[in-house]
Amino acid sequence: MASNRGRTSLKCRRSARNPMRDFDSLPPELRRWVASAMLPWRAATVRTAYERALENTGDPTQALEALDELQRRLIAKDAANVWDGVHPSGCAA
Repeated sequence: MASNRGRTSLKCRRSARNPMRDFDSLPPELRRWVASAMLPWRAATVRTAYERALENTGDPTQALEALDELQRRLIAKDAANVWDGVHPSGCAA
């Protein structure tokens, strides 16, 4: 059966957890960020990245900006392999 992920070179994993419950347990600012994200983030992954960024910056706004930058890097990495260097969103490799 085909998936709705499309073509990607990023690793995909199945989770034994309940993804909706995990999403609902995120803080409101992270739920808003994930809802507008370009990549299909798992709640546990985004929580870990956010907590790490918050620890480094000490500021929730800067931590969300760090997540934006992480997402841009992942899209650029994927774009090089899938879309010959340019993601449909305009992010270049």
